[in-house]
Amino acid sequence: MSTSNVSRGPGLFEITGGPDDRRVITNIRRLAGADRAPGSILIASAAWLLAIIGAGALYVSFSAQRQYVFAARHQDVASIIEALLLDLLMIVFTLLALGLSRAGKSSRTERGLILACAMASAYVNASAADTASPRSVVAYVLAPIALAVVVDRVVAVIRRHVLADEEASAWTAMGCAVLAASRLTGVAALYSLRFVLAPPSTATGLRRMVLAAAPLPGPEHQAIAAPEVPAIDAPPTKKAALLALYRVHPEYGVKASASKVAAELAPQAGLQAGTARAYLYAELESRAS
Repeated sequence: MSTSNVSRGPGLFEITGGPDDRRVITNIRRLAGADRAPGSILIASAAWLLAIIGAGALYVSFSAQRQYVFAARHQDVASIIEALLLDLLMIVFTLLALGLSRAGKSSRTERGLILACAMASAYVNASAADTASPRSVVAYVLAPIALAVVVDRVVAVIRRHVLADEEASAWTAMGCAVLAASRLTGVAALYSLRFVLAPPSTATGLRRMVLAAAPLPGPEHQAIAAPEVPAIDAPPTKKAALLALYRVHPEYGVKASASKVAAELAPQAGLQAGTARAYLYAELESRAS
């Protein structure tokens, strides 16, 4: 077997040789599926460094939170437990996100909860700081925010390494929410300024906008139906009254006596004799046709 064409470098797991260039497996670990993909050691090292950094950041955060909680509760054991709560929850969600990412599954919810715990921890830490000093606030909130950023990036890199795809970060969703809130605040400020400059037209425009955005339901959507109004029969016309009397007359349909019957029934229907005669002849013609 010739090995003159054996390639060197990472990824070597087979050689070819012989007159028919037969392929021979030379890396049993790669054949069994136990060979590491490129970059695995570096990512694993980053995950271990994350654990070390996280331990230090959580200790710093715990100290500030315990100081704040103890000042509010004045209970040692309860203050320690409550100060550890957010940090322990962040650890739990971090482990869940790392496990799901290594399994190639979505961890968007866990990453969002990590961010929520970090923001809550930063708020508690800022409450223990000197709010009049920006340096003091930054020193207190830096640890949980930095830890949340590192955790999110480690989870994202592991997911890309396993599935070769990217999942939207929780920071992206928070950025979109902050941007939407900023736009809403800007619009509210502009309308407030416009109301000061032109109150009538601004109030009219806002009224139209609200009415257009919340129209009243139509009759088919109303829960309580309007009471039905009984129909009132219209009084019969003189022609209808005449024809009704004629149709029950003993000489109905006899053309020879139509003129005499018309003169007889005309006063009862409130008609002239000539008009009644014309109505009866028309009735006879329609009956004959």
